[in-house]
Amino acid sequence: MNIWRKKLHDIIYEADTPAGKAFDLILLILIILSVVFVMLESVKSIDEQYHELLYVGEWVITIFFTFEYVARIITVKKPFKYIFSFYGIIDLISTIPLYLSFILAGSSYLLTVRALRLLRVFRILKVTRYIGASNRLKRALLHSRPKIFVFLFAVLIISIISGTLMYLIEGEEHGFNSIPHSVYWCIVTLTTVGYGDISPATPLGQFIASIIMIMGYGIIAVPTGIMTVEYSKAAQEHIDTNTQNCPNCGESHHKDNAVYCHACGEPINPEELDT
Repeated sequence: MNIWRKKLHDIIYEADTPAGKAFDLILLILIILSVVFVMLESVKSIDEQYHELLYVGEWVITIFFTFEYVARIITVKKPFKYIFSFYGIIDLISTIPLYLSFILAGSSYLLTVRALRLLRVFRILKVTRYIGASNRLKRALLHSRPKIFVFLFAVLIISIISGTLMYLIEGEEHGFNSIPHSVYWCIVTLTTVGYGDISPATPLGQFIASIIMIMGYGIIAVPTGIMTVEYSKAAQEHIDTNTQNCPNCGESHHKDNAVYCHACGEPINPEELDT
């Protein structure tokens, strides 16, 4: 890798050096400013008075992000891996809305998706305990997926059966004019939201509604319990907090004391090996 590409890679992808940390902090500030500009632009009174200033500010930040996106591509040996990675897709999506505004009116408001780039804050701040906590939460969510899927499927079945019963019992004269509409009422009741736009009038319908309401309190506790158990298991495991990026392939999930990239086998920090 050329010297200038190596230096640029360290600035953009790493937060261990003063230059890299300064770049990431500037990036963080610009992301926040961009989201604030878009939000202010949606307020008519503010937009009428400061429209030109907000518009110019959005373009300055967009151009900066464009150069940054291109720089991220040219400083890695395998650019397609970055382009199609999670952060690569977010970086692209957060760059193009303002350009699309020339074709699609109102697409500039999609710039608020730049808030997703704030997910880099844990790597930027290099706060180990926060990185570990976020990794534990991620692992708990992944391990909870099968159980939560089965739970949601069971809730859906309950909602369909209960909605059908309410349609048969209450009927159109009480607002339950179709099974889908009745299932909607059941979901709203089961989740304890209770909009009140539909309500049962018959004694049997009110009895079933009462059972659904009581079930709702128990149902809320189930996913919380599943997540709590999985998070407790994750807390007992060792979570790696290494945030170094491989200069060859861009992989960032390495063991804490890793010297070589587990994805491509190249040194994570070639300069340290040379010394």
